[in-house]
Amino acid sequence: MAAPLLVTMGDAAGIGPEIVAAALQQEPAAAAVVVGDLDVMRRAMALRPEGARWPLARLESPLDAARCPPRCVAVWPPAGLPPGLAELPWGRVDARAGAAAAACVEAAVAALRRGEGAAIVTAPLHKEALAAAGVPYPGHTELLQSLAAPAGGPLPPVRMMLANDELKVVLVTIHLALRAAIDAVTFDAVLQTIRIAHAAAPRWGQPRPRIAVAGLNPHAGEGGLFGDEEIRVIAPAVAAAAAEGIDARGPFAPDTVFMRARRGEFDLVVAMTHDHGLIPVKYLGVEHGVNVTLGLPFVRTSPDHGTAFDIAGRGVADASSLRAALRLARRLAAG
Repeated sequence: MAAPLLVTMGDAAGIGPEIVAAALQQEPAAAAVVVGDLDVMRRAMALRPEGARWPLARLESPLDAARCPPRCVAVWPPAGLPPGLAELPWGRVDARAGAAAAACVEAAVAALRRGEGAAIVTAPLHKEALAAAGVPYPGHTELLQSLAAPAGGPLPPVRMMLANDELKVVLVTIHLALRAAIDAVTFDAVLQTIRIAHAAAPRWGQPRPRIAVAGLNPHAGEGGLFGDEEIRVIAPAVAAAAAEGIDARGPFAPDTVFMRARRGEFDLVVAMTHDHGLIPVKYLGVEHGVNVTLGLPFVRTSPDHGTAFDIAGRGVADASSLRAALRLARRLAAG
């Protein structure tokens, strides 16, 4: 058996545990282990239809998954999880759920470094719950970046990519207020994003990706009439990347460049801000999208949606995006 994928359970009060339970049943070839609380996963499995409730196996180590029988969900509970997680009300922000979600990610990274996993797939966590728990990172991307840094060393440059079969988008900025994000669009940030996207592309079979760089302003600034970031920052970064032999072009008007990429003119798009880049991908179908963190020394994927507190605990959450994340993680880890 190949080393298992390590699937963190996400926020215990959200849909994470229930889509994990469903996805691991529907994608048994992914060969995965849940990093999470056993009672939380029991509660999630109880939401499955009659006749589709697999038993859970408690592991002492992720590598014990090789001894699990078929039609069984393997769960590895890391040490130090808060008690009573399975009694938390569905759909409510709770510091204990935030602390547990972060602890599962930390344990998964540590296990991966010990060679006990092939890649990490993260179920959704809740940013308010993280903050309530005192976790000093706004989301998965920043938390994983901190965990990937060498002891006492600098943070590795990472970027968020959202991808489906029709479109791949890499972001220059992510979890920032829009006013702050605009200030964060610098020459270095744009050039580094292009470099990271170019370096990552061979993993999914594109050794020389055609990279379109979206502008920041309407019509990519219209020659400076609607903002000059394209002239001052983005175009020079694109030119610098091209001088390094990267097939990067732009900046292009952000209201049309995603359509052009979807039609096959480009292999991926670099977008300046979170919503500029993620709205087009999610519009094509949340159930198909996968979030990939580029620049980490290991593979990490996740579904492209959040904790969906409004439907948590009802047994109606769609596991399709998590299933896609499992398949992509296994493919990237093998490549």
